[in-house]
Amino acid sequence: MKKPITAILLGAGGRGMFAYGNIALTKKDDIKFVAVAEPDEKRRGEFAKLHGIKPANAFSDWKDMLSKPKMADCAFICTQDKMHFEPTMKTLELGYHVLLEKPMATTAKECILLGEAAKKYNRLFSICHVLRYTDFFATLKNIIDSGKIGDVVTIQHSENVAFWHYAHSYVRGLWNVCEESGPHILTKSCHDMDILLYLLGGSPCTYIASTGSLKVFKPENAPEGAQKRCIEKGKICPCSKDCVYYAPDTYLSKTENWNAPFQFMLTLDKTPEGRMKALENSRSGKCVYYAGNDVVDNQAVCMSFENGVNATFTLTAFTQECTRIIRILGSKGEIYGDMDANKIEYITFIDGKKTKMDLKETVGGHGGGDIGLVEDFINLVRSGGKIKSRTAAADSVMSHVMAFAAEESRVSKKMIKISDYIKEKLNI
Repeated sequence: MKKPITAILLGAGGRGMFAYGNIALTKKDDIKFVAVAEPDEKRRGEFAKLHGIKPANAFSDWKDMLSKPKMADCAFICTQDKMHFEPTMKTLELGYHVLLEKPMATTAKECILLGEAAKKYNRLFSICHVLRYTDFFATLKNIIDSGKIGDVVTIQHSENVAFWHYAHSYVRGLWNVCEESGPHILTKSCHDMDILLYLLGGSPCTYIASTGSLKVFKPENAPEGAQKRCIEKGKICPCSKDCVYYAPDTYLSKTENWNAPFQFMLTLDKTPEGRMKALENSRSGKCVYYAGNDVVDNQAVCMSFENGVNATFTLTAFTQECTRIIRILGSKGEIYGDMDANKIEYITFIDGKKTKMDLKETVGGHGGGDIGLVEDFINLVRSGGKIKSRTAAADSVMSHVMAFAAEESRVSKKMIKISDYIKEKLNI
């Protein structure tokens, strides 16, 4: 039996604790976390307890952890976005192989520097672009590569963030201010820039143009009489009955519906009383119109690729379902897919035949992509890099550049030529 690879975790938040941490607990023969760095004492203690980590290896600051000699095969870096660059550079230098949460960093230059550092220190370096590991997108790519729809001409892709997810993460949450995290097209949708590159076989993006705005979640749109918090000093907001964003409906509901994933991310105290206390005191209880956010709630992007394909991407907060919808239009047929419904069908023009794909039921987050990503990284580390990762950092840099260029276009209201952007903005 192979020994499990060992790992350290930097950041025991939603991804570190609940995604990768939980997967490791189900794959004890393959991976074991031996150290954790997390500033929140309760989260740090909980993670250490679950994974049997010694008190001496539970750190409140990642700098203290990385001041020690190398203690594992690899590092999972799941800190906040603006805290990716420095610890990743340090772990690569110390000899750790690295799995880094997306986005790689919050500036294009830092993304490129990280890729160069991995080459310099000869480390395995993968980015958490989990969509590449889903059966859904792998099936789409297989249909394209089979030639059944001829040459791809156009892709129409949309990310429907869902009103409840957007309110949780991008209005009240840690990704609500560009200066503190990054533009929405980067922090949420570098996944989508990446998956377009994946479907098109890595053909580079040549031109990009974008428009978008923060339209709804602003103080001037608050209902008359709305409080600054949903529950303020024990008083319920008078607008609560007609507000789809009333926080207790999201975090205190007893029903297993769309809001279930967020109910227990609010606090480690899972009791109704504990969650209510968190709502009264945390950012999650703020009125969505007074939350102080500035990231866009809608954005559209147009892209041209070197192979002649044109693509459009729409990002929106205003949907019920949290899903990705895609149409791939080819010279001999077309494909339609709905990720959340796990539905793909394609039609061939010559005979008008419509084929529905039976996709296997997904297990785990991101349509099974979380588990696939971790399994891929385990195999990558065990093989010493003899297999190729689907999310190598070198492949991920371009998707990040596309996101940064799209935001530049949105702000400047100009079309961006990617090669010029790289030369002018990155001095490359």
